[in-house]
Amino acid sequence: MPRSVNSVASRARRKKVLKQAKGYYGRRKNVYTVAKNAVEKALLYSYVGRKQRKRQFRSLWIQRINAALREEGLSYSKFMGMMKAKNVDLNRKVLADLAMNNPEAFKEVVNSVK
Repeated sequence: MPRSVNSVASRARRKKVLKQAKGYYGRRKNVYTVAKNAVEKALLYSYVGRKQRKRQFRSLWIQRINAALREEGLSYSKFMGMMKAKNVDLNRKVLADLAMNNPEAFKEVVNSVK
């Protein structure tokens, strides 16, 4: 009995990888073995990047809140401690948005916590 190789699936798998490598420079876009490594690395970076994006946004929100609080004569850590003590449940994303786009409302929040 002759050996049967599933070339349809193999070709489809290679085409899938080469399609993902579209736009890469040099051999990374058209040589399967090189493209496979490049695509695997890119997928790893994209996975890690999705986790890092959450950290970076939280850091940005904290910086924005801190900058707005310094104008009010408070530090970020003291303000967050007072927020916990008064049981005010506003997350950092909302606080940063208020500080940037609606300073009057942010001042009201700060005064209610003091």
